[in-house]
Amino acid sequence: MGDALQVELEQTAPMPLRGQLRCAAGELLALVGPSGAGKTSLLRCLAGLMRPQKGVIRVGEEVWVDTRAGVFVPPQQRRIGLVFQHYALMPHLSALDNVALALLHLPRAQRRAQAQRWLQQVGLHGVHLQRRPAELSGGQQQRVAVARALARQPRLLLLDEPFSAVDPINRQGLYDLLADVRRELPIPIVLVTHDLNEARHLADRMVVIDRGEVLQSGTPAHIYRSPRNARVADLVGVLNRFQGVWLGPQDAADRAAGAGWLQWLLDDGQPTPLRLRVRDKGKIPAGQRVTWVVQGDGLHLDSERSAAATAQGPCDMALATTVQTVRYLGETTMASAAVDGLPGVTLRLVRSGPLRQALQPGQPLRVWLDCDWVHVMPTRAVRPVG
Repeated sequence: MGDALQVELEQTAPMPLRGQLRCAAGELLALVGPSGAGKTSLLRCLAGLMRPQKGVIRVGEEVWVDTRAGVFVPPQQRRIGLVFQHYALMPHLSALDNVALALLHLPRAQRRAQAQRWLQQVGLHGVHLQRRPAELSGGQQQRVAVARALARQPRLLLLDEPFSAVDPINRQGLYDLLADVRRELPIPIVLVTHDLNEARHLADRMVVIDRGEVLQSGTPAHIYRSPRNARVADLVGVLNRFQGVWLGPQDAADRAAGAGWLQWLLDDGQPTPLRLRVRDKGKIPAGQRVTWVVQGDGLHLDSERSAAATAQGPCDMALATTVQTVRYLGETTMASAAVDGLPGVTLRLVRSGPLRQALQPGQPLRVWLDCDWVHVMPTRAVRPVG
C-alpha cells in the first residue's frame, strides 16, 4: 500500500482555514461545503499553489509543508496529479500530446508511448488520440485530463469538481473510471464536490467545511446519521430537522437503558404533545434547547413496517400525516407530508420502487418514526429553558 496524506492547517488570510484531515492510501476523501467555504483553497495548499500561514502537510514520511521548520516543497516537486472542472487542456495539442506534457522528463519517443498507454487505460483509443480537445466530447476531454494526471505517477490525486461540467450519461462512465483508478493506484485521492449524492456514492470519508473550518469528518453514513451540529445537518442535506427540549432520563429504567426523553417543539418554540424516548449520550443537560434530526431510514410507511420491525425492532411512534407535494426524480420520488395537528411540521420522504407510485398529494399517510434513528444536538447560543 502507499502512504497516507496528513494535513493540519491554520491561517487567517487570504482565506481562513483551520482544521485537520487524513486520507489513507487507496481512500477517497470528499471535501463538501458551500461556495466560498475554503475547499479549493485547501486543495491549493495541498498542491503547493498556496503557502499556508501555519501547518503541516505530509504524505507518508515525505514532508511537503512544515511552517515551524521552514519547509515548503514547491508544486513541481510534489508529484501531484490535478484534475480540474474545465479540463485545463492545451487547445492546440492532440490528446496524445496533452498527456505527453506530463512526461517531459522522458525522451520524446518514450513520452508518446507512455501517453498512449495512459490514454488507453482511461478508455481512449484509435483516432481519439490524435484529436484536439475541441474535437472531443466533455467526457472524453475529462478522460484526457485524468490520463495526464495519472501519467505523473502521483503520490496524491486531487480532483477539483471534475465531473460537474460533464453530462449525466458521461458522468457515470467517469465514476466507473475513478473506481478503476482507485483499485490500481494505492494513493490518497481528495475530491472537491458540490454534489452531495456524488460525495455519498464515491467517498470513503467526507470532510464538511464551512467558512474555512473543518466542522466534521467521518464516513458519509456516520455524518448523515449523526451530524455534529445543525450547520453540518444543513450542509450535508439532512431533510428532516426539528426543534426540541432535552428532558433527559426520567427514571432508573431510562438510565439503565441509556435512554432519555425529548420534547418535540414547533418551529416557534411552542411545545407539541409529543415526547420521544431516544438514545441518551449523557452530554446534554436537562432543559437544554436542542435540534434533532432523523434520517430517512428511520421513517417507515405502514406497508414497510413489518419488514422494518423484523430487521430493526419495532417502530416507536405513529404519526398521522397528509401528503402535500410529490416530486418524481428519475428512479426515486421525494414527497412532503404535513404532520396532522402539528402546524408547520413537515416530514420529507424519499422512496424508490413500486411503492412510490402510490404517493399522491392530499393522501392521508401514516408514518412510523423509529426513535433509534433520532440524533439530538444542542442548539448553540440559546440558554437552557425551564
